[in-house]
Amino acid sequence: MAEINLHHLRLFRAVATDGTLTGAARRLNLSQSAVSTQIRALEAALGHALFERRGRGLALTEAGRIALDHAEAVFRAAEDLTATLKETGRARRALRVGALATLSRNFQIGFLRPLVGRADVEVVLRSGGQEELLRGLDSLALDVVLTNMPPAQDAASPWLVQRLAEQPVSLIGAPGRIGAGRTLRDLLETEPLILPARGAAIRAGFDALADRLGLSPAIAAEADDMAMLRLLAREDAGLAVIPPIVVRDELESGALLEAARLDGITESFLAVTRERRFPNPLLAELFRA
Repeated sequence: MAEINLHHLRLFRAVATDGTLTGAARRLNLSQSAVSTQIRALEAALGHALFERRGRGLALTEAGRIALDHAEAVFRAAEDLTATLKETGRARRALRVGALATLSRNFQIGFLRPLVGRADVEVVLRSGGQEELLRGLDSLALDVVLTNMPPAQDAASPWLVQRLAEQPVSLIGAPGRIGAGRTLRDLLETEPLILPARGAAIRAGFDALADRLGLSPAIAAEADDMAMLRLLAREDAGLAVIPPIVVRDELESGALLEAARLDGITESFLAVTRERRFPNPLLAELFRA
């Protein structure tokens, strides 16, 4: 394989950052042809195309995204070597994780715990809406998306969906509100409820349960964010319909109690990836864990 040098990687990083040969060449004070020649030399050395044409600009290929990760690690290592002879900056592998903004933080940290704090791993977390995250996954800006909503799939979809966990859903609230010996029907008939917003799978399951029981519960609050449901339950706004994992700390401390398990209603936690020629090996470690 042909030799790769820092000059190749510096030009490659400039083009990847700018998105055009013209802009990168201008910033580097080089001719466009010189930059193009060096990029082709790097691609020949690596044996893979690093960019693909999109409109008037250039976008990283999957191999290009991996090359950029390694290039950044090389430059970080070079900077560390210049600054000190101590081993303070070993090259680190990056895992880019997108998480649905409404997803339980407790579940996210539980999934990522095997990598958190490792000296050789950098975990980059991004939150957002489902469509935004899937676009990031499709453009290779993310390695995995954590969600509780399976993406729409057809024969042409690139998504690979792995079910990580199936969590029960319960009626949870402050000890003084729950009392002792009260039935589920009694609680649903008399206590205000904190519910996930309409459109969520948990809400659909709860509405079906209420209909089967012939109840029209009083709704104190609705939220599409698990963190907000947790806060409302802690503020004693009512009884929350929520997976216990979301309020795990409060249940352990006794600040909240699980009044009843809502049979037949569950929360699915999913990991969505896309078909890739070079999958991030850190993901395999997480899935095994």
